Amino acid sequence: MASELVEAFKIDTEIPPADFDDLLRFIVQYYILKKQEFFRNVNRTTVNNDPVLTFALIYPKTEGFVDVEMRARKPIEVTMTPSDEMVPRRVLEQIREDLEILVQLFEEEVRKTTLYFSWIEGEEVIPEKIMATHQRATGRIFFDSMLPLFIIFIALNFFVFMYFGYYAPIILVAVQFAMIFFSDKIIARLGDWTISQRNPSIHFLQYHLPVEEHRSFLQKYGIDQVMKMKREIYEMTIAAKGELDCQTAKDVFEKYGMECKPENMSTKKVNVYQLVKSVAEKFDLPIPKIVLSNTMLPNAAATGISPSRGTVLITTGLLVQLEEDETLNVLGHEFSHLKGRDPLILFALSISEFLFRLYVFFPFLFTLPSLTIFLFFEYLYFPIALGAIYFVGKFLESRADLESAIKIGEPKVLAEALRKIGFRRLQFERIQAFRIQEWIGWDPHPPIYFRIGRLEKMETPVEERHPLIRSIKDVVSGLMAMLRPS
Repeated sequence: MASELVEAFKIDTEIPPADFDDLLRFIVQYYILKKQEFFRNVNRTTVNNDPVLTFALIYPKTEGFVDVEMRARKPIEVTMTPSDEMVPRRVLEQIREDLEILVQLFEEEVRKTTLYFSWIEGEEVIPEKIMATHQRATGRIFFDSMLPLFIIFIALNFFVFMYFGYYAPIILVAVQFAMIFFSDKIIARLGDWTISQRNPSIHFLQYHLPVEEHRSFLQKYGIDQVMKMKREIYEMTIAAKGELDCQTAKDVFEKYGMECKPENMSTKKVNVYQLVKSVAEKFDLPIPKIVLSNTMLPNAAATGISPSRGTVLITTGLLVQLEEDETLNVLGHEFSHLKGRDPLILFALSISEFLFRLYVFFPFLFTLPSLTIFLFFEYLYFPIALGAIYFVGKFLESRADLESAIKIGEPKVLAEALRKIGFRRLQFERIQAFRIQEWIGWDPHPPIYFRIGRLEKMETPVEERHPLIRSIKDVVSGLMAMLRPS
C-alpha cells in the first residue's frame, strides 16, 4: 500500500555540487536535531556519488510515519513514502514546504560567500549594489509598486499648504500626476543597464568561496580589485570574440593567487530581451523599455502611464536565483500591471482620498475639540485610509497573478518563483498573528501562502472574462478563511 502513496518532487537549486554535503548537514542540524522526538532512522550516505539523506518523520496522532529520501543533485530529488493512508495530506505538504524553505535558507548562506560577476557586452562594468537589511526592506517596498509615491505625496501636503495656501490642492494634484506620468522614467533611473534588441543578453559568473577563503580574499583585495577582475574577465572574453568559458575566468582568478575549482564555478547567459518580448507577445502589448539593476535583491517592477510608455526593471538577483521559465512568469505578472494601467488606478485612488480628506473629512474634523482632531486623524482616519488603499492594491496584485497564469499558462511555475522570492515571509506566515498582519498591513501584496495556494489550485487556467472581479472575490475569501477558527 505504501508504494502506491509515494510522492516525489524536485527542488531547483543554485548550490554548487561542492556544497551538497554541507546542505544535508544543514538540514540535519536545523530541521531534524531541533525536534529529534519526531524523527528516527536518520542516515546520511552516498549513492552513485550523490550525497543522500534519509529519515522517517513520525506523525504523532497515529502510528503512521513518512519515510523521506533526499538526494542532493541538480535538481534536488525528494521522495516521500507514507506508511499508510492515515497520514494526512497536509503532513506531506508540510514536509515539502519545510525542505524547500531549508534549501532556500542554505542558498542564502552560500550567497554570502559567493563572488558574483554580471555584465552586458559593450556596456560599462557596474559593481553590484550591496544592500543592508533595512535597505533591502526599503528596496522591496519601492520595487513592489508605486504606492510609496503616495506616502511622499502625503508628506508634501503639509509643506505645500504652509507655503501656497489656497493654491496648494492644485499644486499637489499636479505634482502627483507628474510623478505618475513620469513613473517610467523614475523606474528607469534605478537601472544600471538598458537591454535592447541590439544588446539583448546579460552574462553571469558565480564563484563560490569557502568561508575563510572569502574573508581573506576581501581583506587582501577589497571591492576595487574585484571590479578590476570583472573588467579583465570581460575584456578577455570580448577580445576572444566568443562565449565566456570557465578557462578564461580560471586564468584571471589564478592571476590573483586563487585556486579555481570548476565545481565551485558556474556561468549563465540570459537573453532578457527575448524573455520580455515573448511575454509582450502573449499579452499583445508593445515591448516596454527594459532596464537591469545590478543587485542581488530578487525583484522586478513595471510601471508607466500606458503600455506604450511602460518600463520594466529587473534585478540581476532575480535572473540569478530563478530559472528562465520562472522569470517569464514573474514578467507576466508585471505585464498585467502595464495592461491594467495600475499606476493610473492607484493615482485615482490617492487623489480621491486627498480630495475627500480636504473637502469632506477636514471640515467635519475641525468642528471637534483640538485634541480629538489630533487623535482621530493620527490613530483612526489615516491608518484606515492608507490601509484601504493598500488593500485595493491586493486586488490588483492578485489579478496580476491570475493574468500571468492565464497568459503564460504555467501557474505552478509562478508559484515556485514566488516560493523562492518570498521564502522568508512564507516561513513567518505559519504564525497566525503574522498572517493577520500580512492581510491588513501596508503592503499591496496578499500573503505569499495565499498567492502560492491559489496558483497551485489552477490546474488548467482558462480565460477569465473579468479577472479583477474574480481576484477581488478570491482575496476577500482568503481573508475570511484566515479569520475563521481552524
